[in-house]
Amino acid sequence: MQYLLLIYANESESPEPGPDMMKAYFAFNEDIVAAGNYKAGEALQPVSTATTVRVRDGKTMTTDGPFAETKEQLGGFYLVDAKDLDEAIAIAAKIPGAKHGSIEVRPLLELPKQ
Repeated sequence: MQYLLLIYANESESPEPGPDMMKAYFAFNEDIVAAGNYKAGEALQPVSTATTVRVRDGKTMTTDGPFAETKEQLGGFYLVDAKDLDEAIAIAAKIPGAKHGSIEVRPLLELPKQ
């Protein structure tokens, strides 16, 4: 089953991604690729670069920033294959950002093929 691991942290309180943090992420990436769990993953630009899009009554409206005000912002993600939720949680716990933020683990919805 595939799971999306969403990495959240408070941008104003999180440490800058220095050499030690980058080294930890590179090692984590190598580990999940070698284990066959890795499907995709990316870091995101700061929340200040976000644009929220809504369509109401056929009209497109945009707002600078994220959809909701929160204490933690989405900073990146991994898409992984895991046999079950327990394995997905174990993978999420190894993400370096879990030490100063949080990781949301969400199973992908498997839609029927057309």
